[in-house]
Amino acid sequence: MWTDSRVLFTALVGVVAAMRLVELGISRRNVRHLMARGGVESGARHYPWMVALHTGWLVAAPAEVWLARRPLVPALAAAMLLALAAGAGLRLWAIRTLGRRWTTRVVVVADRPLVSSGPYRWLRHPNYVGVSIEIVALPLVHAAWVTALLFGAANALILRVRIAAEEAALRRAGLEQAPTGSG
Repeated sequence: MWTDSRVLFTALVGVVAAMRLVELGISRRNVRHLMARGGVESGARHYPWMVALHTGWLVAAPAEVWLARRPLVPALAAAMLLALAAGAGLRLWAIRTLGRRWTTRVVVVADRPLVSSGPYRWLRHPNYVGVSIEIVALPLVHAAWVTALLFGAANALILRVRIAAEEAALRRAGLEQAPTGSG
């Protein structure tokens, strides 16, 4: 059971990583689209740190499970799989709502109204809420609590920088009153 659950957990992390790679491709295409329409990128200095955080998280979670021999706790696994699905669902809803305006970078097109439909009706940054849930939930599917704690805290710190960069970009574009189009 031990080995099987660790293999299955590693496969789950692989699925999440594959989803992130697909999203990076979508983001690159959308950045090109937005830039061609006068988009301006902000906060590019923190972007490599975000990429490093997400890459490290996807490596650390299975590494902790295998190296620290974290057990599978069925009740915890079930709850965290539900949380992971909820976080991913919220992120995908945000991505779908934004359409070609969604990116992993902060790109603002000044002459476009901000999106206020979908999850943006209730949350200013639904994508970041979803990511935050995923960063904690995925490692806890297999009791990798050190990864959940460290990467959850690191994500909170980088999101402070990221959200500040977004809000500043929106103010510069005169779009500060509605939910952001990139988050």
